[in-house]
Amino acid sequence: MDITSFAEVYLAHRQMKTLSSPNNSTTISGFILLGFPCPREGQILLFVLFFVVYFLTLMGNASIICAVRWDQRLHTPMYLLLANFSFLEIWYVTSTVPNMLANFLSDTKVISFSGCFLQFYFFFSLGSTECFFLAVMAFDRYLAICRPLHYPALMTGRLCNILVISCWVLGFLWFPVPIIIISQMSFCGSRIIDHFLCDPGPLLALTCSRAPLMEFFWTIITSLLLFTPFLYIMGSYMLVLRAVFRVPSRDGRRKALSTCGPHVTVVSLFYGSVMIMYLSPTSEHEAGMQKLVTLLYSVLTPLMNPMIYSLRNKDMKHAMKKILKT
Repeated sequence: MDITSFAEVYLAHRQMKTLSSPNNSTTISGFILLGFPCPREGQILLFVLFFVVYFLTLMGNASIICAVRWDQRLHTPMYLLLANFSFLEIWYVTSTVPNMLANFLSDTKVISFSGCFLQFYFFFSLGSTECFFLAVMAFDRYLAICRPLHYPALMTGRLCNILVISCWVLGFLWFPVPIIIISQMSFCGSRIIDHFLCDPGPLLALTCSRAPLMEFFWTIITSLLLFTPFLYIMGSYMLVLRAVFRVPSRDGRRKALSTCGPHVTVVSLFYGSVMIMYLSPTSEHEAGMQKLVTLLYSVLTPLMNPMIYSLRNKDMKHAMKKILKT
């Protein structure tokens, strides 16, 4: 018996005990998030591990926000975008990890129908917003390096605010229609989702009948969301590289590349893992691989972002030191 079958039998047994108790006369309505099936001791260990990761993620991204807020030298478009990106990362990781932590300590691991689709909506809306933010940050680097003399006049505070608001609005308007359509479908069978969050692949697999039109529509809008910003980012950095190689001094080239390096690293981590998962939500990925890849872009990337953006940035490190001294 494999681990998934064992988990299904175990959870079914726990549910029978729960439903047969005097205080529970109704059946469970919702889904069962298997998460990471393992003995009770393992669940507690995973709870501690992910709680520490979640806490460090909140502290790291909050420290970037505070550094930008309190250090006047960081009141530039690049750092204002970074502060907004860190704010986004806090909410992005919060859309999954608290429920995951509660799931580790739960016997039934049940998530309500409305709770599942709310998580589905916020997780994908925040992820969409991140795609747009990464494109806007690439645009900022393009202007700063390729058009340095015009940069202050082009990248004004007003334009920066418009771009930030546009990212949030577009991100939260991208997925509501398909998510509402999926929520209206009929679900059959055990309603067990072998994942730690409500994901389109496992959800579509639980529908009573296949919906090829919905699957095709999901693939189209997801591909547009991923490829449009990604191709723009790649195009921007091709122009940036061309401009950098025209800089006569080696120090000038190194300085220009150092401002782009952290952003390229984050883009590679985020897009590399997301594209594997969501270009085809019903593609056959092993459940374990799905969970690991999802952990990479939804939990580990927000944890690593503060380190990526601050380790080689002298201004950010100076601002961080000032915060630690106060």
